[in-house]
Amino acid sequence: MSNPFLKPLPETGIPAFDQIEFEHYREAFNLGFAEHLAEIEAIINNPEPATFSNTVEAMERSGRQLRRVVSVFWNLTSSDTNEKIQALEMEVVPEYAVHHGKISSNPALFARIKAVVDGGENLKGEEKQLLDETYQSFVRAGAELTDTNRERVNAISEELAGLTTEFGQNVLKDTNEFELVLEAGEDIAGLPDFVLEMGKAEAEARDKPGKYVFTTSRSSITPFLQYAEKRDRREQIYKAYTECGTRGTDNHPIIQRVVSLRSERAKLLGFQSHADFMLDDRMAKTPEAVTNLLDQVWAPCQKRVAEEAADLQAYIQGDGGNFELESWDWWYYTEKVRQGRFDLDEEEVKPYFRLEHVRDGAFDVANKLYGIVFKPRPDLPVYHPDVVAYEATEADGTLIGYFLFDFFMRPSKRGGAWMSAFRDQSNLDEKVHPVIVNCCNFPKSDPCLLGMDEVRTLFHEFGHGLHGLLSNVKYESLGGTNVKQDFVELPSQIMEHWAMEPEVLKSYARHVETNQPIPDELIEKLKASQTFNQGFSTTEYLAACYLDMAWHKEAGAGDGAVDDFEQAAMDQIGKIGMVDPRYKSSYFQHIFTGDHYSAGYYVYMWAEVLDADGYEAFRERGIFDAATAKSFRENILEKGGTVDPMTLYKTFRGREPEVQPLLKNRGLLA
Repeated sequence: MSNPFLKPLPETGIPAFDQIEFEHYREAFNLGFAEHLAEIEAIINNPEPATFSNTVEAMERSGRQLRRVVSVFWNLTSSDTNEKIQALEMEVVPEYAVHHGKISSNPALFARIKAVVDGGENLKGEEKQLLDETYQSFVRAGAELTDTNRERVNAISEELAGLTTEFGQNVLKDTNEFELVLEAGEDIAGLPDFVLEMGKAEAEARDKPGKYVFTTSRSSITPFLQYAEKRDRREQIYKAYTECGTRGTDNHPIIQRVVSLRSERAKLLGFQSHADFMLDDRMAKTPEAVTNLLDQVWAPCQKRVAEEAADLQAYIQGDGGNFELESWDWWYYTEKVRQGRFDLDEEEVKPYFRLEHVRDGAFDVANKLYGIVFKPRPDLPVYHPDVVAYEATEADGTLIGYFLFDFFMRPSKRGGAWMSAFRDQSNLDEKVHPVIVNCCNFPKSDPCLLGMDEVRTLFHEFGHGLHGLLSNVKYESLGGTNVKQDFVELPSQIMEHWAMEPEVLKSYARHVETNQPIPDELIEKLKASQTFNQGFSTTEYLAACYLDMAWHKEAGAGDGAVDDFEQAAMDQIGKIGMVDPRYKSSYFQHIFTGDHYSAGYYVYMWAEVLDADGYEAFRERGIFDAATAKSFRENILEKGGTVDPMTLYKTFRGREPEVQPLLKNRGLLA
């Protein structure tokens, strides 16, 4: 009983991070696998006729011991990994795929599930949804295939699990190994104090005192590209970013193999392509529907980005530059044009966005909308000293769940930002409170001042966090963010709107030194500049969406050189040369680290149609209108995947969404 994974969970449901040792994982996985298979065998061997209760609900109860260790291990492989964890990850991920393959391809188990489907029980609501989802998950895993084809699907899934894990580890390795080390002088010309302080802190963390270190982490590279006067240094760090996954490691063979295996699996399952297979289980349904949405936004954004490029080239010429605009110039000259056009300097803005103030601003929005109160709980165990734990309650003190905030970048954490869960909410046998975590990659400094993109990131991930916290369903597998992939970004993206509302800004944007609220004049400048550079940001995002779809809907996509395929995909859409896709293939973790977002990077745009249209309801009735907030909570946040997502949206909004608010928000309406 010394293994904390084998002891009863504490009442909070928060894992005993302070007791977990590396050696505990292997034992817990082995016991979890064995216990889960035994539970499945008991369901199969039940002599009673198959019913929803003794088969589908019994499956929902099974595997709890395995989920305990999986939830901790999977989270830490992303947020606080090391060489031993990475080595175990390469072992366990394929084992996990094999384990679930044994279950989902078991003909006797599928026969019981099908018997429930055909049995005529009067199931409604969540019960019917759980049965439908369970049945479809087995069909999509190959349950109806011949033994030979089913075995091949399982083998493919096992190999993919190992390949995509290796892909992500390679990206982390390349990211950690690159550092741009600078000394005082010309190399740091143009960098404002907040960027220099960040570079100095990174240098000290890497045992290079007296120097400045910049990395390819977004929070580091973006301000460097915005302000560094030395063009050759901008080019150096930009190319290091775009060569990630090809420097010390080579992800290209992995990409080719992953794409080939995904295509083979899709055909075995009866689909024309991996894109068709993945989209069949999403709101969009078909690649054509995705392309139609992307094309609607691509056309106006190409006009806008061409105008932006011309503006930047004119500035270069006017500034005495005798060169053509390149990718590594975009941020630098955009900042120059922004400052001139809007009299807006990020160095003037950032002091108003201290991390703790922005966090409290997000908490305050949740309180005004839903009555939620977040109370710090420094007594609770956390997995890293940077993590801060909170207790979330209703206004009357009723416990909702626990929320962990992990703000800062470190070598043991992958890039980007995300929400996850150490325990999901459910109400099957007892009320289970969720334990949710938000991870960001802000540079660690005191004070930590955020740029506007980072402010939006914090609000975005907090929106996912609310989706997990406010879940109110019976079955864990239908709760929180367990929804269609192109619906999951609605709660996160709609939350971003409140971050920029003047009323909200006044409450949390306070100067780090004077504590004075952000002045109206600066708010007006921020609002005036909101659609500035949207041609660029929309182009880089959409280009990555088109690249994702090209890899996963075109026959033989993995047969040739990765660089050649990527270039052909960009030529096909007529992408402007000096704007690269947001992610090139070699470090496109959304689509090559796991299957979840593959053929699915478009989901942010799909959900933006929903969030832009949905936020109009708040604008029309008041951004903190109680009835609108109640409807959004009850019809979107609490329901998880228990109801068809478009039905949920229409119940909230009263109609289907319209695309015009999205185009308006991005400044792309003619």
